[in-house]
Amino acid sequence: MTSTFIDRRDAGRELAALLSAYAERDDVIVLGLPRGGVPVAFEVASALDAALDVLVVRKLGVPWQPELAMGAIASGNAFYLDERIVDYAGVSKTALDEVIANERAELQRRETLYRGSRPPLDVARKVAIIVDDGMATGATMKAAAISLRRAHAPPASIVAAVPVAPLDSEARVAGVVDEFVCVLRPYQYLGVGQFYLDFDQTSDDEVRALLSQRH
Repeated sequence: MTSTFIDRRDAGRELAALLSAYAERDDVIVLGLPRGGVPVAFEVASALDAALDVLVVRKLGVPWQPELAMGAIASGNAFYLDERIVDYAGVSKTALDEVIANERAELQRRETLYRGSRPPLDVARKVAIIVDDGMATGATMKAAAISLRRAHAPPASIVAAVPVAPLDSEARVAGVVDEFVCVLRPYQYLGVGQFYLDFDQTSDDEVRALLSQRH
């Protein structure tokens, strides 16, 4: 029987229990990957009594199979491309450039929508815990971590934290994060939604509401 979370908030509470070493520290910032990662991150930040912010990341999906990530982009001009998937899927440079342009426009829209005029929280010399609702290829988490590494004032360490991920997930982000924390690493893995009873899409309004509660 597959273990499941009730919803993203439930998953966040289970994930927070594994991150208790970071509770009530003034050097910890929780960064949710919108949209689905934000409800998870909200519960983590609440349990740890830590500040919460978003780190906007956009998956670069194969044009005719959008759920298959061939890379990702993130705030701060971070860019990650999996050349193996690009070659395997036969994506042309023209098609790739179009996907990147579209996702950059959406990334900017979300930055403005979620944060408005409020500047990002300062992660310099702090522990940045990047939270998503799950991991598949690892492209999104990699892009998020790379964006922090390349920041003018990077964090002291980066923790990738997700409720569920494939067995080899830690190896997929090795070298770009300092620690990987995960509740479930099942042998059979078809996708993140498989492990949630309620995996309805998170709305922009919910993201904004959760951020306002922890800011």
